[in-house]
Amino acid sequence: MTSITRRLALAFVAAAGLAAPVFAQVPKEIRIDYATYNPVSLVLKERGILEKALEADGIKVRWVLSAGSNKALEFLNAGSIDFGSTAGAAALIGKINGNPIKSIYVYSRPEWTALVTGAKSEITKVSDLKGKRVAVTRGTDPHIFLVRSLADAGLTEKDVKLVLLQHADGRLALERGDVEAWAGLDPLMAAAEIESGARLFHRKAADNTWGVLNVREEFAEKNPELVRKVLKAYEEARAIALANPAEVRKALVEATKLSDAVIERQLTRTELTHSNIGPAQAETILAAGLALQQAGVLPASTDVKAAVDALLDRRFAATN
Repeated sequence: MTSITRRLALAFVAAAGLAAPVFAQVPKEIRIDYATYNPVSLVLKERGILEKALEADGIKVRWVLSAGSNKALEFLNAGSIDFGSTAGAAALIGKINGNPIKSIYVYSRPEWTALVTGAKSEITKVSDLKGKRVAVTRGTDPHIFLVRSLADAGLTEKDVKLVLLQHADGRLALERGDVEAWAGLDPLMAAAEIESGARLFHRKAADNTWGVLNVREEFAEKNPELVRKVLKAYEEARAIALANPAEVRKALVEATKLSDAVIERQLTRTELTHSNIGPAQAETILAAGLALQQAGVLPASTDVKAAVDALLDRRFAATN
């Protein structure tokens, strides 16, 4: 073999090596949250459905409790979980603020938030909140619901005294009398109703946004088939939840340590019949985003529709 031929052969081998496909390394573990505001996640966890689905791939599952949409978004933004449960509008705010996430699945259509006051309170309507202390968890659906409710009554956040607390602490603050009202979240809101006689003085189901599962963009781009496996497992858990409501109640009772009566109240306000991200979710989340923009919570320069389009990702739907 001449030196020229040898150099050509070596060049061909090198080029072939460069052209060989580069496969992303499959993670050894996925980190996914569970939450009492996401009943399907509890069935998924208790049944070990995801663990079984990933066993052949040698992938472990690490479960992380999310106490609210704000915590799930914090975990996603920090890269400490790969999948997180939030309200749709909360995910939108996270996306606008730079959180690199995609909303890929619907786990519920709930009426999980309302404005709550004590049993003996004289508050009966939103306008009564002017000058009052209101407990709320910033960046969650209850916070967004409060902002929209105030706007509908001709008020803004500046007209009330916000007391920023996690959901459980908001309930306690209301019951102790530290605040006059609370932007509640089920199942804690149902517990306040049944256990302490709290009143839901303002409800508007249409202003509750969908419960959505989000994934970190980087994880989704590197592991699309793994994302599909997760959603397939979620679909299995959702089917079990729909067919076995008693199992959902049991899982929620165990996770929350609340009574059957409280969980039953929560579930009367929770619909699990949707799963695919699509136009209905886009419409609801867009309406919430535009309302927040009008209320001054989001900058006037924000292209809310573009943000919604960038947030929702239909590629991974289990029924596609």
